[in-house]
Formats: sequence, structure tokens, C-alpha cells
Amino acid sequence: MKKQAAYIAATLVALAVIYLALFSKPSYEPGEMQEHIRGNHNAPVVIVEFSDFQCPYCGAVQPTLKQLMQEYPDDVKLIYRHFPLPSHAYAMKAAEASECASDQGKFWEYHDMLFGNQNRLDLSSLKEYAAQIGLNSTSFNSCLDSGVMSQRVKFAQESGIERGVSGTPTFLINDRMLSGNQPYNVFKSAVDGELEKVK
Repeated sequence: MKKQAAYIAATLVALAVIYLALFSKPSYEPGEMQEHIRGNHNAPVVIVEFSDFQCPYCGAVQPTLKQLMQEYPDDVKLIYRHFPLPSHAYAMKAAEASECASDQGKFWEYHDMLFGNQNRLDLSSLKEYAAQIGLNSTSFNSCLDSGVMSQRVKFAQESGIERGVSGTPTFLINDRMLSGNQPYNVFKSAVDGELEKVK
């Protein structure tokens, strides 16, 4: 009877080990969280962008932001923060993937890749893009599969909710809210107005 009990116990342990090996999420230790900044870190005008990689309006406004950063290289700092909308099935995982890229020092390269491929944000594509920009695929895939970056994404999203953000894209230009894919002249006017204040 004791032998039978010992055999059953050993079998259960073996099955548990096999289950964990096959079905548990891979472990991944994230690095230190970084703020995602473009432009002069000491710029007088700070634009905080709350965005969603699957949102078409967020994609459409990217050339406008690029033009703005080129025209005001010393005067504007752009900060990207996640705000994945629940109506976008791939937005959350895409945001997590960008944080995995951030851990390897390539957030902006990956950011640009995602906005350039908004029609393909499924899991396999997210991993493919990581390889295309030269990330360590083993580390990236482990990070993405673990789901550990969801906490970073939720933290960014909650910071937006606290400031009254409800949709994407939403911008805080020195804490003044601007919503939607606005034309370039609207951004330029807002930036010029803020620069006038610090003269």
C-alpha cells in the first residue's frame, strides 16, 4: 500500500512538472521602466501623447508630430504614453511589445515599425517586427509571452485617465489638452503660444 501511495505521489509530481513546462508562461525579468522621450529633454514645451498603436487616427498624426519635432528641435519634448482602447483587439499586446523593445533600447524604432504596419499587429507579426529591427528574439519573445509588461501599459493608461483622457490620440501640451488628429497648424499654434509665455 505504501509503495502504491509513493508511486501515485511520484506520478503526480512528474505530471505537475510536465504541465508547468508546457503551459506556464515563460519568466521574464523586466529592466527599469523608462519614459519614452523624443527631442530636447530640457525643452520648454512638453507634449505628452496618449496613444494606441491600432488607432488609425494615432497613425495618421505621426507625420505631423515628426514635422513638429523637426521644426522645433530645441523647443519641444515629446513623451509617448500608452492608452490602448478596449475596442482595439491588438492594441494592448502591441503596447506590451513596445515595452519589450524598450528593454532592449529600441522603443522608438519599434514604435515607428508598429505605426507603419497598423494592419498587421497579431502576435506573430509583433515578434517578426522585433527580429526585423535587430532585437534579441529569444529575450523579446519571452518578455512578450510572459505578459509582464501589461503593468507598465496599465500604469501609463491610468496616468491618462487621471488627467481626463478618454480617447486617442490625446495630447497634453504643457498640460493643455488637445484631442484628435489635428492639422499641423493647430499644433504649431499651440507650441508657439507656449513659447510666448516663456520669452
